[in-house]
Amino acid sequence: MSATENGTVPPPAAPVEALTEGRPEDTAGAPLPQAITIRRDRVSIVWLIPLVALIIGGWLAFKTFSEQGPTIDIQFATAAGLQAGKTKVKFKDVDVGEVTSIDVSDDLKSVVVTAQLKHGAADYLTRSTRFWVERPRVTASRVSGLDTLLSGPFIAIDPVAEGDAERHFVGLEEPPLFTTSEPGKRFQLRSPTLGSLNIGSPVYYRQIQVGQVAGNALDADGRAVSIEVFISAPHDRLVTRDTRFWNASGVDFSISTNGVQVDTQSLLSVLIGGVSFDTPDTIDGAREPAAVNDVFPLYQSREEAHAKTYAHKERYLLFFQGSVNGLNVGAPVLLRGISIGRVLDVQLTFDPEDFEFQIPVLIEVEPERIGVRGDRGRINQQGVVERLVANGLRGQLKSGSLLTGQLYVDLDFHPNAPAQPLGKHGEYAVLPTVPAPLDALTTKANSILDKLDALPIQQLGQDAAGALASANALLSSKELRGAIVEADAALAAFRQTAERLNSQIAPELSTALRDTSATLTAAGAIVSENAPMYIEMQRMFQELSAAARSVRLLTDYLERHPEALLKGKGGGR
Repeated sequence: MSATENGTVPPPAAPVEALTEGRPEDTAGAPLPQAITIRRDRVSIVWLIPLVALIIGGWLAFKTFSEQGPTIDIQFATAAGLQAGKTKVKFKDVDVGEVTSIDVSDDLKSVVVTAQLKHGAADYLTRSTRFWVERPRVTASRVSGLDTLLSGPFIAIDPVAEGDAERHFVGLEEPPLFTTSEPGKRFQLRSPTLGSLNIGSPVYYRQIQVGQVAGNALDADGRAVSIEVFISAPHDRLVTRDTRFWNASGVDFSISTNGVQVDTQSLLSVLIGGVSFDTPDTIDGAREPAAVNDVFPLYQSREEAHAKTYAHKERYLLFFQGSVNGLNVGAPVLLRGISIGRVLDVQLTFDPEDFEFQIPVLIEVEPERIGVRGDRGRINQQGVVERLVANGLRGQLKSGSLLTGQLYVDLDFHPNAPAQPLGKHGEYAVLPTVPAPLDALTTKANSILDKLDALPIQQLGQDAAGALASANALLSSKELRGAIVEADAALAAFRQTAERLNSQIAPELSTALRDTSATLTAAGAIVSENAPMYIEMQRMFQELSAAARSVRLLTDYLERHPEALLKGKGGGR
């Protein structure tokens, strides 16, 4: 290879003598040429190619590593339908990751699914983030996941940005009804029992579905059930701190003096249960919006939900002598026809000293139901009750319905009642009572019969028979003089008997007749056209006719609109 080809520059030509001086010569005596090497000071450009390739490879490796998403572990009960390298992790049908491996947990009770998420997902992996397997599900309240019949199951994510970071999760067995991205509010309901409510049961406002039951759980002490409901926006603003929730499951059927009432929401609520809510209109209602996870009581019916409740309660004891058949726990306590409390307990006790049975009835009264003019704090509760009892306040059992025979406790004033003070029995104050109207009428009738039984009617008949026998003997006797003497004696005896009747028996008989007349007058007043019982009976038959007419109209409506059983009355409810 020549010096030119080697990339070196040849030096200037030297004399032949210089080239051959001091060097050996060939056999012909001619000098041999020698190569001269010159070192270069700079690196060859060829080495730039691997250097550039190394820089590009490092940059690609750094970019791949920096853009790689986080790796998470999700624990599920089973891995049915999941496959490593195929099953996707999706959010709103957008792929955000992929399952890389599936292993069994150390305790062999579950499976651990490892997934690789895309870059940027680390900001949404917090302790509140939820995962579940989306697969076909059919329940009584909804049908979901039908699109996975063709594409296969996938893992769905409900990301939450607020909270501590987390990389290990426990997957949900059932998909949540609502994700955190859905606008709305969650509230907690407290109920003694769950009833027919299930996850997915509808929540109604004025018979329009505005939410669903999102979950339920039994309290740690086992005394109540917590029910979580979700109200979608913008309907969540309808829930205030004064809102009342009640169970709208099934069909509420009642018969009262107002007629037959049938209350139901829809066929769906009859099948799977439902909850309704409303806010009663009150004078002092501020309608302050409820906060997320506020707790509300769940009432059993609309009537119970709209009933006013008061914190201050007073308990009293009443003793009744007659039968209390028809008086149940929960029966109302009325004052002048307005409910002010309810019956808490009914018992039967025996007094060995008087050798009598007594029936103590414990009632609970809410004094705040009674309005007070002026400052309520100036009233001494105990002193007011003592004065009311002194003015004739008494307790009495009355019938609330002629059909059912249910009794209630009526508090009213009886000025003619015997004076009795406010008693004390244990820790309870004792209100005096008066007999029921029917018991009082029965007692008065028994008194009249006792007076009639006391009359010596049999003795009077015997005396009259003896007198007639004596008169017959006198008429048939031959000794007329003796007969006259005996007749005079008989007349004297009869005169004495007559005087006895005038002085002793006649006044009692007159009193008995007057009592009988008063009783008949009272009985006539009861059954007269203007009597309350007659008016109530007439009203009852009118209500029964109205009830029959309502049932007939309902039957006609259902024959013309059978779809009302599914959609409710009006088609949109």
